[in-house]
Order: sequence, then C-alpha cells, then structure tokens
Amino acid sequence: MKNWAIIENDKELQTAYSRFEEIRMAKKDDLDYKEKMLLLLLISQYEEQQSTLPDLDPIEFIKIRMDDFGYKQSTLAAEYGDKGTVSKVLNYKQPLTLTMIRKFSKLLRIPADVLIKEYTLQH
Repeated sequence: MKNWAIIENDKELQTAYSRFEEIRMAKKDDLDYKEKMLLLLLISQYEEQQSTLPDLDPIEFIKIRMDDFGYKQSTLAAEYGDKGTVSKVLNYKQPLTLTMIRKFSKLLRIPADVLIKEYTLQH
C-alpha cells in the first residue's frame, strides 16, 4: 500500500484514480479495502476543492441560493430576526455580520468562506 497524502494536483489525482481502479472491487475483509476507502476520501476532497463556485460577491450568492430554495427576504429575516437589517444587507447598504454569516451559511448551505469575502457597499 502506497503512503497516500492529500491530493494537490491533477497528476496526483490521476495516480489515485489509477490505483483506485485497480482495487475498487476490494471487499471489507480484503487488505486493499482501507486503501480503497482512503482513496475515495482523498479523491472526493480534491474534487470538491476544485469544483469552482461562481466568483460572485456574497450578496449575489445569497440571492441565488434564496432563489434555488424558493426563499423570500422574509425567510432570511425570520432566521436572523430583523427584517430591516436583512433588507439593508441585501441592498448593499450594510455589511453582513458574523451572526448573519453563520445563520445564512447554514440556512442556504453556503460555505462560510464564500460569505466572508469582501464586497462593496452602496451609499
């Protein structure tokens, strides 16, 4: 069994794919089973990191996800607890707060790191 590590580039990914194909039929009691499971994890992790999220500001991303889920501004206000503040945030008049980032990340299934990106407010 090779000493696998975090996959960091496409060449390492191809090596992992090749090895996975060799051992993909390994059953739980086979020696290669743990390696197969580790490769699945490493490959999935790399692919997830490489999947590109659109390069949007956090507010646009929130609006897209609201649309995806059929949520209205009132849905976010109910989650956050303040309709006026949510309105200001969605209209670029006020920045997202840490509490909003936490709540909206969970509600809209958006990674928090997407919501902490800087964006321009309108005055």
